[in-house]
Parts: sequence; structure tokens; C-alpha cells
Amino acid sequence: MDAYRKIEIETWYEDYSDAVFKYVCMMTRDYQQAQDLTQETFIRAYNNYDTFERNAEAKTWLFRIAHNVTIDYLRKNKPLRMMESFLQNKEDLTQLPEDKLSVEEDVREVYQALGKLKPAFREVIILRRIKEFSIKDTSAILGWSENKVKITLHRALPMLRKQLEQEGFSYEETT
Repeated sequence: MDAYRKIEIETWYEDYSDAVFKYVCMMTRDYQQAQDLTQETFIRAYNNYDTFERNAEAKTWLFRIAHNVTIDYLRKNKPLRMMESFLQNKEDLTQLPEDKLSVEEDVREVYQALGKLKPAFREVIILRRIKEFSIKDTSAILGWSENKVKITLHRALPMLRKQLEQEGFSYEETT
């Protein structure tokens, strides 16, 4: 059983570690700490493998563990530090340098505005809008009802818009 567990966790790591890392990094805004917390997520998954009931997808279960690991860390380590290196890791060779700088600045402003929202708003926006989890999966990850996910997202998006406007960020509304 341990060999099967190890193989499955390794497969999950290959499939989901990047997504888990990015989620944790957006929550902590600390590249180094996100790496550590991602590793902790998979260690806990390995240690608690027998508790995985397979009612949800493995990815949802892993994000639930990542959420708990991250929340534990955040509770213990306030205030949060700003993280810039994460935003500079993506390369798009088809963009002109000035376009790339503009996009990076926009992304930086959005992440900074996200960082100023209360944690529940930040989490639901990251999971639903950035990571594109379903309402059902988001509720499983956060341990909330589906209705709470919907209501919190409905309240969070205007707060993000307001924060962006306060910082002088202009954007085009998409429908």
C-alpha cells in the first residue's frame, strides 16, 4: 500500500504542485514561503492519504490541504510580506518589451489590491476567478457552503474594483 501511495502522491505532485504553489504564493505573497508550504501540503497529503475519501477530485483535496496549511501559516506569521519575484517569472516571447512591462504592472497592481482585501475575499477571488475552480470545489476547499462562496464572491468583486480604483487603476469592464 505504501508503494501505491508514494506513486499516487508523486503523480499528484507532478500534476498539481505548480497550481498549488501559485495558489499559496498568491495567498502568502512570499515566494520562498510558498515553496515551503507547497512541500508541506504534499507531505500532509502523504501522511493523511488514508483519510482521502475520494468524494472529490484529488486536486480539490490537495487545495483544501494547501488552504489549511496556508491559513495556519498566516495566523502564525502576521503581517504579510510583499512578494514581487513571483510576478516576474512568466515570459511571453511574442510580446513587445513595452507591452510586457504594461501587463506586468497591471498584474502587480491587481495582486497588490488583492492583498489589501480581507482574507475571505482574497481567497474566494483567487480560487474562483484566478484558479477557476467551480463553486462546488471552492466550497470544498474553503469548507464553506456553496451559497457562502457565491455571496462572498458577489461581495468581494466590488471591493476589489473599489480598491483598484482607489489606487488609480483603470480597467475596462468585461461582460
